[in-house]
Amino acid sequence: QVQLVESGGGLVQAGGSLRLSCVASGSVVSIYYVGWYRQAPGEQRELVASITRGGTTNYADSVKGRFTISRDDAQITVDLQMNSLKPEDTAVYYCAAETMPDSGITSWYWGQGTQVTVSS
Repeated sequence: QVQLVESGGGLVQAGGSLRLSCVASGSVVSIYYVGWYRQAPGEQRELVASITRGGTTNYADSVKGRFTISRDDAQITVDLQMNSLKPEDTAVYYCAAETMPDSGITSWYWGQGTQVTVSS
């Protein structure tokens, strides 16, 4: 199984930047998809950005051009660089990973979340 730990959240002013980090441990070699999700108060959880083991990325329209997802060569850390932050970016941000080990059984794992607050 996999454990995920997010860090890097905090309070910033509109227009500022934050870099979130998701560190995976456990059966890291079985991870083939990692996504950053966020959930604002009273809102549904939504996908912000994702990256596959092959390097394919995907972004929500609301963050394109402002956020960048990346991974290290060892596939252990996935970062989310957030620039030009807006108050509507305020949410708890979660890292999620999907695995498919040799058993063929897929699983989803979630981190504990990190709070991002953007003041106007």
